[in-house]
Amino acid sequence: MSDCIFCRIVSGEIPADKVLETETVLAFRDIDPQSPTHVLLVPKHHLANLNDLATADPALIAELYSAAVAVAHREGVADSGYRTVINCNADGGQLVPHLHLHLLGGRRMQWPPG
Repeated sequence: MSDCIFCRIVSGEIPADKVLETETVLAFRDIDPQSPTHVLLVPKHHLANLNDLATADPALIAELYSAAVAVAHREGVADSGYRTVINCNADGGQLVPHLHLHLLGGRRMQWPPG
């Protein structure tokens, strides 16, 4: 989608600080980090949200989480701990209408989250 910021990052039109790239997933640093480690993982093809993923490509959820574990190891937070979050639609806190997984680490996470 030409107006989707994450699609533009995947295509290389907008630069990003890439952390990991696979055939199906791109991971890059969030430009407004909420923790010392804050990486976004996005599917390379456009899916608006988690609801779309469940019907269009359910196997992709395993790829997203496998990539997240690899990023956690690369970023040095796998052993100390990290949080993964997928917000879905407006009330869930999703700001960009392209499915993305947040990987947050580098500090103790609080509960409840929000």
